[in-house]
Amino acid sequence: MSDRLYIFDTTLRDGEQVPGCQLNTVEKIQVARALETLGVDVIEAGFPISSPGDFKSVVEISKAVTWPTICALTRAVEKDIDAASEALKYAKHGRIHTGIGTSDSHIRYKFNSTREEILERAIAATKYAKKYVEDVEFYCEDAGRTDNEYLARVVEAVIKAGATVVNIPDTTGYCLPDEYGAKIRYLMEHVDGIDKAIISTHCHNDLGMATANTVQGVLNGARQVEVTINGIGERAGNTSLEEIAMIFKSHKEQNIQTNINTTKIYGISRMVSSLMNMPIQPNKAIVGRNAFAHSSGIHQDGVLKNAETYEIIDPKDVGIDDNAIVLTARSGRAALKHRMHVLGIDVDQERLDKIYEDFLKLADKKKEITDDDVMVLAGADRSQNHHIKLEYLQVTSGVGVRPVASLGLNIAGEKFEAAASGNGPVDAAIKALKQIIHRQMVLKEFTIQAISKGSDDVGKVHMQVEYDNRMYYGFGANTDIIAASLEAYIDAINKFVK
Repeated sequence: MSDRLYIFDTTLRDGEQVPGCQLNTVEKIQVARALETLGVDVIEAGFPISSPGDFKSVVEISKAVTWPTICALTRAVEKDIDAASEALKYAKHGRIHTGIGTSDSHIRYKFNSTREEILERAIAATKYAKKYVEDVEFYCEDAGRTDNEYLARVVEAVIKAGATVVNIPDTTGYCLPDEYGAKIRYLMEHVDGIDKAIISTHCHNDLGMATANTVQGVLNGARQVEVTINGIGERAGNTSLEEIAMIFKSHKEQNIQTNINTTKIYGISRMVSSLMNMPIQPNKAIVGRNAFAHSSGIHQDGVLKNAETYEIIDPKDVGIDDNAIVLTARSGRAALKHRMHVLGIDVDQERLDKIYEDFLKLADKKKEITDDDVMVLAGADRSQNHHIKLEYLQVTSGVGVRPVASLGLNIAGEKFEAAASGNGPVDAAIKALKQIIHRQMVLKEFTIQAISKGSDDVGKVHMQVEYDNRMYYGFGANTDIIAASLEAYIDAINKFVK
């Protein structure tokens, strides 16, 4: 008989803590509904006390989805728990996720406290949350560096206080897989009443071991895993949902099953990447552009004879269809709508018509439209309400010629024009922009990513702009990389100029 592994997705909470990747409530609902279709058991929708936006997101996501448990994060503080309870009032299945740091480092330097005081606060927070909901999860922050004997005392105490799930986070990504697995096993063997709760993993990827640690946690008794789409998350990220789902689907001998419909993985992966403007590295396991690419002649020969020689996963199992309809300038609305549906995007007729117009313009420039192109097109209307819009851009550059850029901006309906020279075409365009927008802005980061490999490809540009000692993030996409760069810069400016 197989063991059930519960998937707790924290893309909308821990994953969204990546700088520049914040979503609005409408976008969060879109992701939450896709997660429901994917089959996740728990959606961590936000940290309600942290901001009105997070509170509203938890409320609206609770209304928007039906069967997954909706989870709200808190500290071990009564006002946090009160806010979480209020935000979850529309959830069909609500869970409060409360907790406190348990490592000696956190106890001494973060809380200026003692082990006994922390234990008392853990028990009190669990009991307080239990007054509001039956399903209470307790996290032992920095459990990866917490002494196992003390950790077992905390886990036992919060289970007796009513916790239904206990989360054992490797908050800093420090543990080795054997060490983390042994920690879970120690708890399974030394905690009285451990059978009354589910033990959960929550691993970070600072040393590149999040997935390995999570797997070891499951093999040693954990039955919930806390993961994100594409492994996104602050610093080096979290455990990747798609990796865990496919590891246990591939290793059937472990007799561990999830509720994940793996054929939905590719679509939601691309959706999250597009909405959060966060590129997926080409060699990312399961969902990277090269995950099923074979360049070695020997590998190609083997795959052509029998795919199992070098592919342990059928691409169709994760939603990559080799026979997918190819989108070109001759494709109709039905083909575009079908491809968007596969990618988890469902729109009304009016918006489909607008996206189709942009699709035809792009298709005239490119031989073939990729899934990433479709995601960019579907998200393009997010810039329609910008205060500042690019009307036109003309650049002259070449070998032996100093680049010159002229541009026109529409700022709240008023037209402005400027021209400037620079060290390169992008530099010239930004200098021309600054002649119109007189702000002390500093470009801190500039990243260009091609979606596929053709010279006619759409380029994605991510920019980090510093203004008034704060960082703002911008995104642009265009077949003209200079235009994409300026669009990204303007996107960042729109976040602080009103």
